[in-house]
Amino acid sequence: MYEKINRLADDLKDKLVAYRRDFHKYAESGWFEMRTTSLVARRLADLGYEVLTGRDVCLAESRMGLPAEQELENSYVRAKEQGADPEFLEATKGGVTGALGILRCGEGPVVALRFDIDALGVVEDESDEHRPWREGFSSVNRGMMHACGHDGHTTIGLGVAEVLMAFKDRLRGTVKLIFQPAEEGVRGAKSIVDKGHLDGVDYVLACHINEIIADGDRVPDITAGSGGSFATTKLDAFFYGKSAHAAGSPQDGKNALAAVVTAAQNLLAIPRHSKSDTRVNVGTLNAGSGRNVIPEFAKMELEIRGKTSEGNTYMEDWARRIIKTAAEMHDCTSEIKMMGAAFQLESDQAFMELIRDVCEQDLKTVTVHSELRRESGGSEDFSYMMKRVQDQGGQASMLRILTETAAVGHNKRYDFNDEDALPKAVKALSAVVCKLMS
Repeated sequence: MYEKINRLADDLKDKLVAYRRDFHKYAESGWFEMRTTSLVARRLADLGYEVLTGRDVCLAESRMGLPAEQELENSYVRAKEQGADPEFLEATKGGVTGALGILRCGEGPVVALRFDIDALGVVEDESDEHRPWREGFSSVNRGMMHACGHDGHTTIGLGVAEVLMAFKDRLRGTVKLIFQPAEEGVRGAKSIVDKGHLDGVDYVLACHINEIIADGDRVPDITAGSGGSFATTKLDAFFYGKSAHAAGSPQDGKNALAAVVTAAQNLLAIPRHSKSDTRVNVGTLNAGSGRNVIPEFAKMELEIRGKTSEGNTYMEDWARRIIKTAAEMHDCTSEIKMMGAAFQLESDQAFMELIRDVCEQDLKTVTVHSELRRESGGSEDFSYMMKRVQDQGGQASMLRILTETAAVGHNKRYDFNDEDALPKAVKALSAVVCKLMS
């Protein structure tokens, strides 16, 4: 079985590279992934999977950080023009993106795999030093770029789908391939969890493409898991005051700008937590309409993080109190909208050991870093899926696919060695699923 997995993944390399470069060229950021969703759904359907899209994938009211309606409509039109599959495109209208492929193989464990599909809001480099530009597959959607490898993750999911279908008669249980929208900004996973797709899942896996991490004299292919990510909450805060002439009748005004500045100063002064590393950042402030007008409206974008969920909750409680109190100090009102959230992420030790053993003892073609767990510096909303499965008594892990990268993630020159990363990721994930379901 494992020899066949190796052969199938190697044979798929050219197809995988072509898929990845197409997704890269037509990058779509969170809740705009309409073309991407439709093509993923078409390919899953053609392989023989049961396919869910639209409101069958996401609980619409649980989506966070949703763009404006006109932006979503423009994205729908663009997706149609750029070759979206018409059968599956309709369900994505209004930003209900993402796809789910299900393979039912009788009684046995339920194994889910998550592949994030969204791009970032980055303007891609347009110089000959940047391979996607030089070779003609850089993003044609200006301001949207796959600068974090999600074009690769989407492609890996399609490769795994093809390999697993070749073993369907030997598998026992159910496979769920989850192609998740809006991971950037940690906005999308909650809507899929709230829809119930992780209920009853015994194992859940994801992967992320990363730069090479040396292991002594070895250059391993993957790490078996991840951990230590920050729990986080992303908030938009709105302050409502009353405009007035700044000289003629300032006493009649209610200064929303003064309120938002008071909030910003005090957010950065939140006391630290002795049991958790914490972060707070005020990223944007917007207020005012003119130098002689008391500002009646202000908006702040901020995020808080904690190395534990307890630490994140502590920071969020403080932030909400400060915003409310700062508004009241200046006789204004306030409103807070949650734009994204994630829990702390921690892979299960036993599952990481199983992944290592499958790759090195069964496949024998994918080497695993001796430090099974890679420390995560940011936040990842796969943690929503992990937490649901772990709370049910299941196991979870997020692999790191190690390969050459041209720049750090989220950079305009980001690129990765797709000819190396894609086949070995497909091998590792397919082999683990086959091991669990054989």
